[in-house]
Amino acid sequence: MNSVRLAKASYSGGTPSKRVRDFLARPAIDPAAEAVAREVLHEIQTKGDEAVVTFARKWDTPEITVNQLRVSREEIESAKKKVDAEFKRQAREADRRIFAFAKAGRRKNWEMPSTRGGRLGEQYRPLDRVGVYIPGGTAPLASTSLMTATIARAAGVSEIVACTPADRNGQVNPYILFSLDLAGVTDIYRIGGIQAIGALAYGTKTIAKVQKIVGPGNAYVAAAKKCVYGHVGLDSVAGPSEIAIFADSSANPAHVAADLLSQAEHGTGKEKALLVTPDEELIRETGRHLTAQMEQLDRRDLVKPIVEEGVLAVKVPDLEVGMDLINQFAAEHLELLVESPRKWVKEVNAAGAIFLGHWTPESAGDFAAGPSHVLPTGGAAAMFSGLTVDDFMRRSSVIQYTRKDLEAALPVIKAFGRVEGLDGHVKSATIRFED
Repeated sequence: MNSVRLAKASYSGGTPSKRVRDFLARPAIDPAAEAVAREVLHEIQTKGDEAVVTFARKWDTPEITVNQLRVSREEIESAKKKVDAEFKRQAREADRRIFAFAKAGRRKNWEMPSTRGGRLGEQYRPLDRVGVYIPGGTAPLASTSLMTATIARAAGVSEIVACTPADRNGQVNPYILFSLDLAGVTDIYRIGGIQAIGALAYGTKTIAKVQKIVGPGNAYVAAAKKCVYGHVGLDSVAGPSEIAIFADSSANPAHVAADLLSQAEHGTGKEKALLVTPDEELIRETGRHLTAQMEQLDRRDLVKPIVEEGVLAVKVPDLEVGMDLINQFAAEHLELLVESPRKWVKEVNAAGAIFLGHWTPESAGDFAAGPSHVLPTGGAAAMFSGLTVDDFMRRSSVIQYTRKDLEAALPVIKAFGRVEGLDGHVKSATIRFED
């Protein structure tokens, strides 16, 4: 057995130790990845399909051509035949749950009366064309197909474009193709990485530009998304996965170990997993289970370096201090494995998704519960939220004044126009009363 030790630290409030600070300070965007992304994106912006194919050949499929970028309907139908019946049943169930949750959260147009007989409100309309990015490298994330495109479908988006990498022979995982088709995707392209983000953001002769890109990816995908912001809308920074577990003595150490490993197994090399607890015995036993369970995983060779470098258990004097550290970490996934999770969820200020109690493992959110598993990483949960149906909608404020409304607002308009030196603004209101 290749034994690994669970790294440990302590935190008592105030300024964390260097070890804890370094763990908290993981960058949302890797500077080295961003430098590569900018070079690749410049080539795609200037050379279009030619550059997309060049980089797809370099990193994914050596013999791909421009004419092969789009996945044909025949290929999709052929791939669906390779998918087992049990997966099809469960994928349809997941799609149903995700769609229902998205529909329940969709905002409705609303109005309120103005002070003098007019109307004020908001109107929501779906985006016309969005791009979803589906990772397919170290793990073929068929579930992400549903956690992005199904939500876009619930929003009413008419064109949903998907990009996902093919293997060296140009084949896309059949489970991804089935899931994308189930989710309602209208076009699928067999490209991944930076080149996929660039094609969606700038548009090429083959791949028309989208209005927004959503979906997780590795450090290079996250960096590329940052670089194209402004050319296209984005969901959030959704890079290498992470989890924080806030636990007391009621937590089962075998469960804690399994939940820490659930994110380590993504295998990009940059995953993070944090355990915060006042229970020294829980830390000790979790470490023992971590080693044993890691050896049972199919992806243990990818998991081992992450456990050695990206997993940390922090001993705190009490749960109050522990929650302070949890909020500083601002995790993508946060599990509350404590006796009173409903009490402690009220103290959480920053987390992409919160999982309450001993029967709610993070994997339930990844695959089955309904909310999207596309969540902010690298501490970005302090400022971003996870993907929702709102991300696929445009909001417009709607204002309808009567003569009396405008008359009542004139003093406000005149005051701000005077201070800001914008007399044209004032004139556009006062001229209506000059006849």
